[in-house]
This record gives sequence, structure tokens and C-alpha cells, in this order.
Amino acid sequence: MALLNANRSSISFVRLAMASRFFISNSLYCTSAPFSRSASLFIQPRVNFRLKRVPSRDWSNAVPRRAFISSSISTEAFQESSASKKYGSDQIQVLQGLDPVRKRPGMYIGSTGPRGLHHLVYEILDNAVDEAQAGFANKIEVVLLADGSVCVTDNGRGVLHAGGKFGGESSGYNVSGGLHGVGLSVVNALSEALEVTVWRDGMEYHQRYSRGNPITALKCQNVSNNDSSGTRIRFWPDKEIFTSAIEFDHNTIAGRIRELAFLNPELRIIFRKEDSIPENSLTTEYFYAGGLVEYVKWLNSDKTPLHDVLSFRKVADGITIDIALQWCSDAYSDTMLGYANSIRTVDGGTHIEGVKASITRTLNSLAKKSKLFKEKDISLSGEHVREGLTCIVSVKVPNPEFEGQTKTRLGNPEVRKVVDQYIQEYLTEYLELHPDVLDSILSKSLNALKVTYYIKHASVAK
Repeated sequence: MALLNANRSSISFVRLAMASRFFISNSLYCTSAPFSRSASLFIQPRVNFRLKRVPSRDWSNAVPRRAFISSSISTEAFQESSASKKYGSDQIQVLQGLDPVRKRPGMYIGSTGPRGLHHLVYEILDNAVDEAQAGFANKIEVVLLADGSVCVTDNGRGVLHAGGKFGGESSGYNVSGGLHGVGLSVVNALSEALEVTVWRDGMEYHQRYSRGNPITALKCQNVSNNDSSGTRIRFWPDKEIFTSAIEFDHNTIAGRIRELAFLNPELRIIFRKEDSIPENSLTTEYFYAGGLVEYVKWLNSDKTPLHDVLSFRKVADGITIDIALQWCSDAYSDTMLGYANSIRTVDGGTHIEGVKASITRTLNSLAKKSKLFKEKDISLSGEHVREGLTCIVSVKVPNPEFEGQTKTRLGNPEVRKVVDQYIQEYLTEYLELHPDVLDSILSKSLNALKVTYYIKHASVAK
């Protein structure tokens, strides 16, 4: 972590503070600790948080105004073990300062319009989800406040997510959606103000930033419950950066939260939108124990399925594959959604390529044995076999290779091989044991082939 103009004593303190991976900030949007019994952010939390109200001025162990979130894009290595107690500057990999982020924000968040504005929320939310995927959190609360700020709170370990996932096995994250990102550092740089509060090891840490620079000293105080842990980030996007009005769309963020809840069936996410008029405030809870199966059912709720949702999970070579798919009789295009470490890869990638290739090859192979295909030399294209298909593929990859900071495409070649192999094995076994399902899928695919043939020859005849 780069600390500019820091003397030795300041550096020593920050190293000590980093050993516990705490955070930053100044004023809170609520006066009591968020995990108290009377004002709990979460329903039935994994850990029973009971923090008492404390005077805002009675701080101890204050330090000079140095950055606890780095004024650079820093990456931190953290592992929840005895080694974590020795966490210090020698585990910090420093990239470069945040000035390039403010000069060319589109390179980091996609745009300075609504898309980039919402990407700030996703960066912080993805960090919280990483804690859940690592098994250290099961509740997240996202709040759109009436003053235009956003607050994200998790009940994880209480860690800084400024890019601390580059450390491989020593990072404490086997898989992470933030591995290729710069997360909190970029949000910090592009925010007029940012506040961070961390609860860990019986302490509360708090600091406030503006446009990437600390504007208050790191403050810490004891809390009554030593088991309390979690992280809260609240930020106000910078009007100097964004070309559109600073206004978050509730439905857009709700869509992303719903995705994350489907992808992480053990995670509960509370989404609140506050309004100056209390009656207009909204609160929604997202929790889907059925995971991807529920996701496919939700997508196909207005369609006529040909069969029950097929799903399987496989772990191979360190890669976790989750697949759910279903063909519908009244759908004439495919819906294929791919995720890598809970990040939606809108431009596809090797996991989607593996799914498409495997489904096409498997159905063609089974078709040659089917009585439906009298001419055994008929070959179904990928377009034909995927007609009416809804498929969700989610992979968890230890070292994802995303194309671009906004992670729109997965590039790991080994993922395609693993996905291809195990989808073929699963589909072949299932469809051979359920010939009625196979026949219904092949019939739809054959009809799609015939329609393509008739359209092609009709256009030639004209």
C-alpha cells in the first residue's frame, strides 16, 4: 500500500492496522452500530451482533490523516489463519496511483453515464459476495439512500476489498468476482465522498475519504461483542465525473441483486430504497435456496416446458461448474446466460462456448441412435438444437481471465474443456435414461431444421 510522505511511526501503525484488515470513515448514516439487536441490518444473522451505541467523539488510538484505503490501486493478500495476524505491508502488492482512474474513468467502469454509475454499486456488491462465496458471510444489505448515496453492508470477516484477491492461495479467496478488478479503489477515486466502517476482533474502525484521499484520521473504538464482524461501505458518486444525473435505477440494481441471489443459494440479500417520503420507501429480500433451478423456472415462468429443469454440479481441476437447462415448446430462440465467479459475462466466453459445443455434439450423437431420424446423415446445427433452450451456466474459477476491466467475457481455455466434457457426460447419461425427454428435444430440433430448410428453398425459388 502506497502511503505518501508517511513517517516511520505512521507506517508502523498502518502495518499494525492492516494486520487486522480494517477500514475507514467519518459520519455514519445511522448513529448505532448496524449489527445491534435493536437495529440489525440482517434477519437471523449467522453471528449474533450486539453493538451498543457509542459517543461519536470518544475515539481512541486516532492516527494522522493517512490513507487506510490506499491512495493507489492496491492489492492485498489475506488468509483467515494464524498467518493473518501477521498481515502487513510485505503482503501488499502496489499498482499505481488513482489519478489515471479520474482522468479516464471509462477504462475502469465502462462509461461515465448510467452504466458506469451503476457499475460502482456492482464493484462494492461483488466484494461483499466474495465474502459469501468464501464462506464467511451469509447476509448483505444494499441501501439506496435519499441523499443519492449507496450503502453496502456484509456480515463477513471485516476486510478491505481494495483488490486483495491477487495473492493466490494466500489471499483467502479460492474464487472471486473481483480478481480482475480494482473494486473499492476505483469507487473511492470516483466518489465525492466515501466512508468505510469495519467491525472485527472487538473493534470498530472508521474513516472518510474524498476523491480517493483520506480527509479524516482513522478512528477506532472498542465494541461490546468480540464476535462482531462485517464491513460497510457508503459512497457518494462524484458529479465532476459522471455526465448524467446521479440517480440510481432501482430496477437495474434489483436485477443484479436477484442474479446474485440465484447464483448463491445460501446468501440472503436485503435491498432497500429510502425516500424522503417514508411511504415511498421499498424493501425487498432476495433468497433462492433452489439456486439455478429456481433461476431457470423464473425465466420460463410464462413458457411451456418440455420437461423438468435439468441441473448438475461438478468440481474438476479446481473449477466448479453449475448448470441448469430446460427446453420449452413455445420458445423459438435460446436464452443462454453465463457467469464466472458470479459475474455476468454478457459477451460470453469459453464457458458458453463449451456448453454450446457439447450440447450440439451430444444431441447429434444421440439423434443417430433415435428412431425419429430415419436419415442418419442428418446433422443438426447449434441453432437447431438450442431452439427453445434456456440455459444458465455458472463457473467458479480460481484464476479467471476476463477480457476488460468490466469483465464481459471469460477467456480461460481450460474452462471450455472441463465444461464441454462434463455436460456431454451428464446429458448423455440423463437422456439415455429418459428417452421421452430426448424424443421431445429431438422433435423440436428436427422441426427447427425443417423450418430452416423450407425458408432457404423458398427464397431460392423466388
